[in-house]
Amino acid sequence: MTLDAVFADDGPFADAFPGYKLRVQQLEMAQAVETAIKNQGQLIAEAGTGTGKTFAYLVPALLSGGKVIVSTGTKTLQDQLFARDIPTVRKVLQVPVTIALLKGRSNYVCHYHLARTEQEGRFMRKEDVADLVKVQRYAKTTISGDKAACPGVPENAPIWGHVTSTRDNCLGQDCPSHQDCFVLKARKDAQDADVVVVNHHLFFADVWLRDEGAGELLPACNTVIFDEAHQLPEVASLFFGETLTSGQLIDLAHDSRAEALVVAKDFIMLPAAAEALEKAVKDLRLVFKPDATRFPLHQLEQQNPEFIPALDVVAEKLGTLCDLLGKQAERAEGLENCQIRALEFVDILKRWKAGDDEESVHWVDVLSHGLILHATPLNIAQLFQKQLKSNPRAWVFASATLAVNGHFNHFKHELGLWDAVEATWESPFDYKQQAALYVPQDMPEPNAPDFTMQVMEKAWPLLQTTQGHAFLLFTSLRAMREAHELVLEKLKAAGLEWPVFLQGQGSRTELLDKFRQAPNAILVASQTFWEGIDVKGEQLSLVVIDKLPFSPPDDPVLSARIEQINKSGRSAFMDYQVPHAAITLKQGAGRLIRDETDIGILMIADKRLVEKQYGKMIWKSLPPMFRSRELATVQRFFEVKRQQQQDANAVPDQTSGGQAEP
Repeated sequence: MTLDAVFADDGPFADAFPGYKLRVQQLEMAQAVETAIKNQGQLIAEAGTGTGKTFAYLVPALLSGGKVIVSTGTKTLQDQLFARDIPTVRKVLQVPVTIALLKGRSNYVCHYHLARTEQEGRFMRKEDVADLVKVQRYAKTTISGDKAACPGVPENAPIWGHVTSTRDNCLGQDCPSHQDCFVLKARKDAQDADVVVVNHHLFFADVWLRDEGAGELLPACNTVIFDEAHQLPEVASLFFGETLTSGQLIDLAHDSRAEALVVAKDFIMLPAAAEALEKAVKDLRLVFKPDATRFPLHQLEQQNPEFIPALDVVAEKLGTLCDLLGKQAERAEGLENCQIRALEFVDILKRWKAGDDEESVHWVDVLSHGLILHATPLNIAQLFQKQLKSNPRAWVFASATLAVNGHFNHFKHELGLWDAVEATWESPFDYKQQAALYVPQDMPEPNAPDFTMQVMEKAWPLLQTTQGHAFLLFTSLRAMREAHELVLEKLKAAGLEWPVFLQGQGSRTELLDKFRQAPNAILVASQTFWEGIDVKGEQLSLVVIDKLPFSPPDDPVLSARIEQINKSGRSAFMDYQVPHAAITLKQGAGRLIRDETDIGILMIADKRLVEKQYGKMIWKSLPPMFRSRELATVQRFFEVKRQQQQDANAVPDQTSGGQAEP
């Protein structure tokens, strides 16, 4: 079956979907993907919202007859592909392909850790005990073991940390429940399937880095498709680098103590050493203030002189525990596994303390309850290229936001995709008729103390025009919280009881569900909600973005990359920071128009967008909306378009004298 026949107005999609019409952009993208698969080439494909890019890459992939890995940005999109999109295309095409869903091991119930948790029975909250009972029941009946399908237990519930395994504490073939392992079953299903759906983090951690055999997927496949490919540079940097977390060290201490109390009760030095390591790790976190922050290693001695001595104590206690584990490792597989982990952590910590080199930056990410030591490569292009050339296959990089002002140079340079074919398909939406882009006049500089207050002053008339139905998106948590207080004050003063949701008051899924169902809803959020969100119709009529989303200049990795790019004779600001901000802003702007009948207003409160030369570059990368700096003009645009839509939707009632009904 040819692609022309599949996507034709009288083809199988037309039979499956009433009202289906051929979209030229979708067909052309499918043809480009088909060519890349046949030639084992590389394709960079930007397809605007509404193009139908998912079906555009799935149809040629399923028709190709080879093994395909589809990697997407989030587990939510992963589940959607596996449960809805791929089965739909398979049914339409009537092709007998098998599908498998593969997630990271922490998403599957572990029989060994579940049993150990049942035996230990040490919990801080009664909710954990209730959740444990639910997991126990689920483990006896489930086929997949996927925690997302466990009834009554949220995916972020604390119990999951006790009843799932990690790469560090998995016993592998020595596990007494090895034959029943849900992770191994999922991986076997993936090896046998024609199409395997993963996410980017898993692809790099478990497939690309050949973790525990999952890398067997990659050599066997003919095609790799990355959806939401704009996320790849950041994810790849994370996994091509090296990390050591305080959580890993504390888990090692807990596991060592638990194993020792069962199989080495006579060796009291081992539990004591484990407790000493745990205390040292917690003391290390305490040398920083409670706020989350980031520091490069080379600045820590000046900014926090307590850090290096505290880290030396951790290294000493880790070394002691490692030596003691070595003396007892022969007594049980669990102790041997702990020793292997300890040896690995000793080596990572030694390399991290050695400091930066020309290729990487060493830094610490201080979290609210722990910290992470990172060694991050500054340039992943060569590493990525090496993997691309390891085995001949097709590589497809698809997203709605890859180009900057019509060019892919930024994305190609980050991943070294200089030989890739590139193509862009504009959205079929009529942006000039559907959306207005508003940059308010008389705004202060973005770093002014009253900037957020002024953003809300400019946004308030628009909130009244759209009657809520808004996302207010901010580039910092501080500004987000300030805006939340301001909008509550304005609603109270106006006597309005519109629901206002704040990021952090629930999971992203919970907040979105509430937003979709509540009339006049307003969601105040940071960059967590800038992408992967799909709210169609009148429920989302206004998106407000406070600033151009430049990464903070004190970010250790960004600072090191800026220095490296500038040393090479290029402009880090124009070649890296501006393109990155443009792609991020395109993602945020893309929340507004999700359907051909949507109407809305996008307000960007940063005057640099229109007053700076680099801002105009970013401006040109946004969808071609109707643009104005006049509030009254934008309000009139929305009101006229909404009235036209209501008139068009009014259907004469044939039974009541021709009166229109809503």
